[in-house]
Amino acid sequence: MAPSPPSPLQNHILKALPQAARERLFPYLKLVALPSGGILHESGAPLRQVYFPIDCVISLLYVLENGASAEISVVGNEGAVGLSLFIGGETTTSRAVIHAGGSAYRLTGRRLKAEFEGHGDMLHILLRYSQSLLMQMAQTAICNRHHSVDQQLCRWLLLSLDRLPSNKLTVTQELIANMLGVRREGVTAAAGKLQKLGVIKYMRGQITVLDRSRLEKLSCECYAVVKTETDRVRHASPLYRMEER
Repeated sequence: MAPSPPSPLQNHILKALPQAARERLFPYLKLVALPSGGILHESGAPLRQVYFPIDCVISLLYVLENGASAEISVVGNEGAVGLSLFIGGETTTSRAVIHAGGSAYRLTGRRLKAEFEGHGDMLHILLRYSQSLLMQMAQTAICNRHHSVDQQLCRWLLLSLDRLPSNKLTVTQELIANMLGVRREGVTAAAGKLQKLGVIKYMRGQITVLDRSRLEKLSCECYAVVKTETDRVRHASPLYRMEER
């Protein structure tokens, strides 16, 4: 028997919608597979669609003229990718890279804007989510400037795990280095330390977290700040509270 497709309700933004909004929007959602390493959009490209991750993780990176890059935020099933569509910019300064493959639901920008014009539920939820995303970007900038590669790697692993269904992450050290904006040698050294401590197991491009509580202790305060604010914004929304009753 073929497994049933993932439900849109596995994405927290879509789950927070009232029933009437679900009935309007869900028929227009398209389930898509997003492979690891794929690019949803490049910096400066016009946006035509918004993605609601189910079991994948997408990194938003800022790319310099020389090709160097650094992650500014990470998005999983708590959020959406393509927010410039409703903010009004139509384009984005970030590159969206899939660093953990999986599935997502896709909605056209035209349909999203039509929903905004007739109803306010989706707009309200996305604005709440945008607040937590902007805070994550600010905290990432502080972390990259003031904390060690070891601490940054711990933060990055924890944020990724929060958005995945298991304790395993398939990712290369080169990709992690691109995300953190550091040299690959630095990631190799940091991952080696965590492995010696028994916190992670790294083999053939797959990281398995063995001791999450220890990983949280080794991380800087940035992880806790981001997680606390993301949870606060989510539960502060009347629509979220209504859905959880």
